[in-house]
Amino acid sequence: MGQKVSPISFRTGVTIGWKSRWFAPKSNYGEFLIEDERIRRFIDARLNHQPPYAAVSEVEIERTREELKVIIKTARPGLVIGPKGAEVDKLKEALEDLTNRRVNINILEIRNPDLDARLVADGIASQLKRRASFRRTMKQRAETTMQAGAKGVKIIISGRLGGAEMSRSEALIMGSIPLHTLEADVDYGFVPSFTSYGTIGVKVWIYRGMFGEAPTEEDQAAAAAMTRARRRRERRVGGRGPGESAPQATMRPGGSRLGGRRAAAAVEKAQQPPEVKAPSIEPVAEVPGPQEPQS
Repeated sequence: MGQKVSPISFRTGVTIGWKSRWFAPKSNYGEFLIEDERIRRFIDARLNHQPPYAAVSEVEIERTREELKVIIKTARPGLVIGPKGAEVDKLKEALEDLTNRRVNINILEIRNPDLDARLVADGIASQLKRRASFRRTMKQRAETTMQAGAKGVKIIISGRLGGAEMSRSEALIMGSIPLHTLEADVDYGFVPSFTSYGTIGVKVWIYRGMFGEAPTEEDQAAAAAMTRARRRRERRVGGRGPGESAPQATMRPGGSRLGGRRAAAAVEKAQQPPEVKAPSIEPVAEVPGPQEPQS
């Protein structure tokens, strides 16, 4: 029988630091522990489950006598900060009202979101919520993670997959996942997907190499190329600036949709005046005259 242990808790204090860093007497320990959980749930609900969807992966908390320091790790720091820091100021005020303490917020950017287990699991959960094929989604995410420089990835989803009557589990493994090696950098993330036919749990393990092992130049180049390609794809599919509306889809005569640049080109073509062609004049055939009687 396998004894399941979270790779994060298994390595915490050995090769991974603690997510909450503070000391408290016995009388205040329970209060601070509950407050930390409230802060994490509040940030997750505000930044991940409603606009701006900032892809927050982790929240670290440090305490001193005077203030509470919150470190937010996100793949989209610009959305958390907002224009001229307006959004982060609102978040700071909300956390101060929640904790009745002075709060200081630091934003850290996640350079490669494809190597973060929490963000990969969140992407799979959002696609399952939109009724995407779970096998195709798992395979695409696993291949993207491996191309980004991971040495191994494991994905397990459980629940009423595809709306089936009986719940079951599906797993996909690529590469190696050394869970029992404390020196191995194994990231773990769990995200539930609340679909119309039930809750589906998504678990992701990503093996990123050994701790202290510097990635090679080829791995860094491949990861950078994957990140640039993903950002170009996002801008091409749905990327637009703040305040801009999505391009309206246009219908072809057959009933299929046109979107994005093709939709704009079709609208521009439809607005142009029709081209008028000059009528062509065909030469008139000569009619033979009456023939003379032969003598």
